[in-house]
Amino acid sequence: MTLTRRSMLAATLASGAAGLAAPAVRAQGVTVKVGALRLIHSIAPYMYERFQPAGMKIEIVVFESPTESKNAVVTKSVDFGAFGIAAGILGAAAREPVVVVGSCCDRGMAVVARKDGGIDKLADLRGKKVGIWPGSTQEVFILERLRMEGMTIRDIQPIRVSFSEMPIALARGDVDAYVGAEPGPGVSVASGIGKIVEYPYSTPMGSLNMIFATHAETVAQKPDLVRQMLRVHRKASEFGMANRELTIETAVARLGMKREALEVSLPNVELNWQMTPGMVQRSKTYADHMLSLKQIRAMPDFGTFFATQFSDELAKTAA
Repeated sequence: MTLTRRSMLAATLASGAAGLAAPAVRAQGVTVKVGALRLIHSIAPYMYERFQPAGMKIEIVVFESPTESKNAVVTKSVDFGAFGIAAGILGAAAREPVVVVGSCCDRGMAVVARKDGGIDKLADLRGKKVGIWPGSTQEVFILERLRMEGMTIRDIQPIRVSFSEMPIALARGDVDAYVGAEPGPGVSVASGIGKIVEYPYSTPMGSLNMIFATHAETVAQKPDLVRQMLRVHRKASEFGMANRELTIETAVARLGMKREALEVSLPNVELNWQMTPGMVQRSKTYADHMLSLKQIRAMPDFGTFFATQFSDELAKTAA
């Protein structure tokens, strides 16, 4: 589409600052790549198109795992990424240039077992085959929940399974249970094969799950782009929470998910965007757990890993 003088002016004003890649916008428009997961609690990026400013095209790049999305941010294969806090902490602890500029969602996880498997509570997982995705937020949560129950990972049989394969593995009997990400739990429940053992939100980490992040150089060199994209992220997240039916339709159309599973999954998803003091504190608690579990060798430098100024600034304005 050819940009008119009026649309170019609108794009510049929308940026909130004249320095937001204005020459590129005037020349041919800006394409911003955003990494997202094939999960219902990663649905906000799939609704960015509704809110992208004039002169900008947002392209969604889909990844299977949180680590892949984080790595894409680190290598600048994408400009921004939505992925689990665990992947972000793993990167930051290794001194990778990943910076959190917003929250993305809470909740969205569950411990699921076969309906006919006799597993009614977490303690019943003892000796059972449990699907877990290594390096995921869910892994840290289940390890802490096992500790709270007087158990360790040695008390179960952990099986490496990707999120998308977990409902299939449960149905085949490859695992007795799994620690999954929505819509996996919804798929298992809706099919009649699985049941929810628990939502693992009783730890000090609460229901913390996914973050919105970018490369350190983007924060330093393109702060107005960060502001603009966080504004889009906020609008999409608030829209998704306020319009559940359209969120389901988006997941069906863009991700091929089944409506009956989404009806079960969506109540277990809280889309958000703001880096509140509580979110920051839960993230630090999360990192403490990862360090004690020896998943990381050192704590991240939270002074560089978190850039709360964009969220704080946006919170003072209307959406």
